[in-house]
Amino acid sequence: MINFSDLTFIFRFLPVFLIAFFLTPTRYRKVTLFVGSLLFYAVGDLKMFPVLLGAIIINFLFAKALRGSNNKLLFGFIIVLDALMLIEFKLLGQFVDNSFLPVGISFFTFKMISFQVDNYRADISKEPKFIDVAAYFCMFPQVVSGPIMRYSDFEKNVFFKKNDSELEVIDLDDENADEMLEEKEVDNFADKKNNFAGILEAIEDGLRYFVVGLGMKVLLADHLAMLWKDIGTIGYESVSTPLAWLGAVAYSLELYFDFWGYSLMAAGVGMMIGFPFIVNFDQPYKSKNVGEFYRRWHATLGSWFRDYIYIPMGGSRKGDKRTVLNLLVVWLITGFWHGVTLNFILWGVSIFIIIFCEKYLLKKLPEMTSAVIGRINVLVLIPLTWVIFAISDSTMLADYFMRLFPFFGAGIAVNEGDFAKNLGMYWPVLLSGLLLLVPQIFELFEKYKKKPVFTVLLLILFWACIYSLSNAAGNPFMYFRF
Repeated sequence: MINFSDLTFIFRFLPVFLIAFFLTPTRYRKVTLFVGSLLFYAVGDLKMFPVLLGAIIINFLFAKALRGSNNKLLFGFIIVLDALMLIEFKLLGQFVDNSFLPVGISFFTFKMISFQVDNYRADISKEPKFIDVAAYFCMFPQVVSGPIMRYSDFEKNVFFKKNDSELEVIDLDDENADEMLEEKEVDNFADKKNNFAGILEAIEDGLRYFVVGLGMKVLLADHLAMLWKDIGTIGYESVSTPLAWLGAVAYSLELYFDFWGYSLMAAGVGMMIGFPFIVNFDQPYKSKNVGEFYRRWHATLGSWFRDYIYIPMGGSRKGDKRTVLNLLVVWLITGFWHGVTLNFILWGVSIFIIIFCEKYLLKKLPEMTSAVIGRINVLVLIPLTWVIFAISDSTMLADYFMRLFPFFGAGIAVNEGDFAKNLGMYWPVLLSGLLLLVPQIFELFEKYKKKPVFTVLLLILFWACIYSLSNAAGNPFMYFRF
């Protein structure tokens, strides 16, 4: 059930939760969200459930102790404690037993760290209660694979606001007048939304994104995963060079639509219960270079690293050498965040090298040349880096790159005819995936999503997904293991 594309989640947990959530009086809806999220997590990972619960309690107690204080020692201690928790379980999961890696620990740990930093900096205006903090840390739409929503966005939930007919009088000369006016606008918006019609509208809007994400996951990512699995079954050392390149493209598309699909589903569920839409993918393959690509890909993770590691380390404000060091640290941590095996570190280092070259070498070239190379980096080098990301065994990784670039060893046609065979089988899903890389396709959905014809198409898409799920076991979302 912890998988959003699980039929039990779609037809049982989600409808029951929505009914319970909206039947709950407004002031207690955070409690319903908290309890529902704990149930969701416990069903998926009961063994590690105490880890999540313990982390929530400890982080709340530290946040309460730090509120309004300037105790750097205490602040540093909880940040290190959260980081060590993540590192310890990553190592246990890799070198002892995978069951020791709590589901979603990379995501809820980063939410805890960002909350502690924002609380210490006094960026959180009102002191949160336990239920606020607990519901934010473990809310089920995001606890497994993100996105990494900030606490400020959690506070914008329109269904946590009370309907209040009495308007507070605000003194415009008050130094906090702007902040109070902004809060009143949110409250007034909540008053309009927090009724039966507003609830149905929120659920409808969320369902649209949920169905599109479900389609990306079930009809694209899961079928592309079959091609990648077939290549692994053949053996990386035995595939032809054309099939190796097809595999790199297929895995890149699989990862993209798996994670973008999940992000849309998570954002859709969040919208159903009153949270703002969280943009986690913003058409990354239209980027002009790799640096821009990673501002658009998994945007909440990128902004987290920017705000809580890169900028506090000095960002690009302390000279080129310090900037290079900061970038290297960020990408090493990014690699480790995804996994502790060597391939993830190599992946992080490879991205760092590409961004370094773009930042310090490409800018010396003529503008047109730089633009062309930047696009080549996105469309060619990014899929190659995903191969590093995908294959943890160093020998198998070397075999795959020898097939991609067959300058040594066997020739290009180790298994002649495998490319045509697999292309013939998978061309519909590959073509669909490539078409969805065109930004205008999704923009068309965004523009006309409320039109009746799109509603009919989404209904057809939903039942196509259900039919596919009912005839296959389905693949868990790839980012569950991170």
